[in-house]
Amino acid sequence: MPPEDRDAGAQPAVRAGSTARRTAIAVGLTCFAVALLSIGIVPRLEARTAQTQQLAAQRELIVSTLTPTRAPATQDLLLPGSIMSWADASIYARTSGYVQHWYADIGAHVKAGQTLAQIDTPELDAQLQQARADAATAEANYRFASSTAQRWQTMLQTQSVSQQDAQAKTSDAAARLATLQAAQANVARLQELVSYQNLTAPFDGVITARNVQVGALVTAGGTPGLATMPGELFHIAQTDRLRIYVDVPQDDASRVAPGTAVSVTTQQYPGRRFEASVARSSNVIDPVSRTLRVEVDVDNHDGALMPGAYAQVHLALTTATPALELPVSALLFRPDGVTIAVVNAQNKVQLRKVTIGRDFGTYVEVATGLAATDRVIDNPGDAIADGQSVRVAATPVAGSKA
Repeated sequence: MPPEDRDAGAQPAVRAGSTARRTAIAVGLTCFAVALLSIGIVPRLEARTAQTQQLAAQRELIVSTLTPTRAPATQDLLLPGSIMSWADASIYARTSGYVQHWYADIGAHVKAGQTLAQIDTPELDAQLQQARADAATAEANYRFASSTAQRWQTMLQTQSVSQQDAQAKTSDAAARLATLQAAQANVARLQELVSYQNLTAPFDGVITARNVQVGALVTAGGTPGLATMPGELFHIAQTDRLRIYVDVPQDDASRVAPGTAVSVTTQQYPGRRFEASVARSSNVIDPVSRTLRVEVDVDNHDGALMPGAYAQVHLALTTATPALELPVSALLFRPDGVTIAVVNAQNKVQLRKVTIGRDFGTYVEVATGLAATDRVIDNPGDAIADGQSVRVAATPVAGSKA
């Protein structure tokens, strides 16, 4: 073959080969560019998607909810109280004189009618003797006047005396009788005063004060002769049974009645409870303190409790139909009232006003506005709004504080 023909056949082959190479290079460059784009753009897209999801999750509030439980039927209402003796009396002298003896000192246990002291009253004794003599004279005069009046009535029947004179004798006998009765009443009065020479205990109790000394002058019902001594000679308190007065708040007053179970605790006996009961109440709310005065009686035959001591009174208040309860952390205190945040079936917040009943400290009874099936948000933030979408993390059951 001539050389010209060979050159002419080789040129198309060379062109075809360079075209193929260019195509291969273009494809390779395209693939390389796609790879570069994949390496740079895809992570950005993924990061942007993740960021979008994260922002969406942050905008959706995560909350924990709780289910209301039934409040306890019995509530232990703790109130302060002051222990008082069952009976407390100041003993004064009823007659004037000098203290001859005293027989009971501070802390002595005495019985009703037991002699505490004797008062020497010589002047009163002399007055009694004079009164008895006056009564004897009045009795003699009355007997004479009575017999005279009877004689004159007999003579009047025979017209021996006038009717006026007979009536005068009868009136004189009546006057003598009145004088006799007055004298006898005076004797009785002085005898009663003489009986007060012995100061006696009015009831079983303990002597808490003695303000007399042998030889001291005392006056009837007044201040003794010594200016430094108080008016009372003895002070006695009955301590085998005690009273405690407590003031029950108005909200709980309707649940306190005679016979309500009560227990009493004091600081000097930690862990010990003294059983008691409600004896009576005033049935009137104090308009100043808005409380009900209640008397609690305590048996103290062992003498453990002392009058005047501070005590804590535990009243067991019972409710026939207890409502539902929630922890205090679930409440929102808004200007328009107490509110709770409830999650509905669409996981949206529903703000609801409630009425608070009994207060148990960390838990409160919700009287109205709460159902047993509600999902109540625990620890809701102040910024939570009605209709806000939330995501429930958990639904624990609200345990009772009791």
